[in-house]
Amino acid sequence: MKKASILLLIACFVPLFILGCGYTTRSMISTKYSSIYITPFTNQIDITSELNTGNKFRIYRPRLETDVTTAVTNRYYFDGNLKPVKKEVADLVLKGEVVDYRKDPLRYTDGNDVSEYRMNLIVNISLWDNKENKMLWEENGFTGYFEYFTNYYPLTNVARYGENDDTVPLNNALEDLARRVVERTVNEW
Repeated sequence: MKKASILLLIACFVPLFILGCGYTTRSMISTKYSSIYITPFTNQIDITSELNTGNKFRIYRPRLETDVTTAVTNRYYFDGNLKPVKKEVADLVLKGEVVDYRKDPLRYTDGNDVSEYRMNLIVNISLWDNKENKMLWEENGFTGYFEYFTNYYPLTNVARYGENDDTVPLNNALEDLARRVVERTVNEW
């Protein structure tokens, strides 16, 4: 009786183990796409506009569009689902423009000093089928961000950066944006 129960369990569960539950680490993108060309991002941030309460935390960074292009390209290399190549031989073309870069305060101290910021990097992107010259999808206001503290909090052990040191937060926002762009590209549309 016990041996029959064990054999029955094995007979039921072996096919489940063999078939799995449909999980895969492969991309959900069509197999006809294996390469991508990343058009250099353009900088469309209007630094001449007047400041108001909605955009008083806008900041400027020279060559930001180049940093975005490099981060996205490197992320495609890291991901491995789509190989960055020259435009002439690419299956897909990613086009993008940087539309905003700002540092928004999230939390204040008792003395009304900012103690936590969110670094936002906002782009408009579109993905094109290069062979058919057809847009596959477009996303405006696509955001990568990084939240960070400026003050020392001894009990939290959270990463902290100086009020005017934007290098590390920007690099983390770039990494987040690049990861999100690649995920958006390789997931099923």
